[in-house]
Amino acid sequence: MSDRRMPEALISVIIPAYNAERYLPDAIDSVLAQTYPAGEIIVVDDGSSDGTPRVAERYGGRVHWLSQENQGSGAARNRGMAAARGELLAFLDADDLWVREKLAWQVAALADEPRPEMVFGMVQQFVSPEIPEQSKHKLSYSPEPMAGHVAGAMLARRGGFERAGVFDTTLKAGEFIEWYMRVTDLGLKSVLLPQVLLQRRLHETNLGIQQRDSRLDYVRLVKAALDRRAQARAEAIPGTGKG
Repeated sequence: MSDRRMPEALISVIIPAYNAERYLPDAIDSVLAQTYPAGEIIVVDDGSSDGTPRVAERYGGRVHWLSQENQGSGAARNRGMAAARGELLAFLDADDLWVREKLAWQVAALADEPRPEMVFGMVQQFVSPEIPEQSKHKLSYSPEPMAGHVAGAMLARRGGFERAGVFDTTLKAGEFIEWYMRVTDLGLKSVLLPQVLLQRRLHETNLGIQQRDSRLDYVRLVKAALDRRAQARAEAIPGTGKG
């Protein structure tokens, strides 16, 4: 990987937060500790009922705070993107952490030729320290690093969103998977770095645990992707497409 850097690339970091008072400070601190500093940090409070909004007061002007009625993480990310000024966009869930070199490694990769639209890295899961021993058995996970095609492990050019569109707000879960399928269909280039970039916290109130009933969303988004690809193949055959 090249040591070159993108000249003065402003990075906007968007953190959707829902009832995240306990973990949000750690997430923000992991962004502030980056060796390649972010240009702005935008926290979008998604209708929290706990002390999440008060967290912003601890950071003053270092964090741009937005709020909305509870609409889900996809809508919160979209709200943050609409307010973001950066050429590069990064996302972090309010209960997860970045390693210190995350942005530096990704900015360097974006400068390599042929220049990718987005850069991912590895993800490592960990059990939050406060979880009691009797609860840990509920959290099925592997501590080994895994390929992280997830929002928190990505740094992307804004142009990718201009081409693929924003996150689907009708999905309770899997909105990033659906977006990445659209990106793949468009043929946008991405790379996967071998380093661990994201530390994903496992705890008793993880979004994925709370929303087991959202599995139908995954079925729906996979069907939508298959339908798009079938339509594209049909339009590529003379006499079968529209127009």
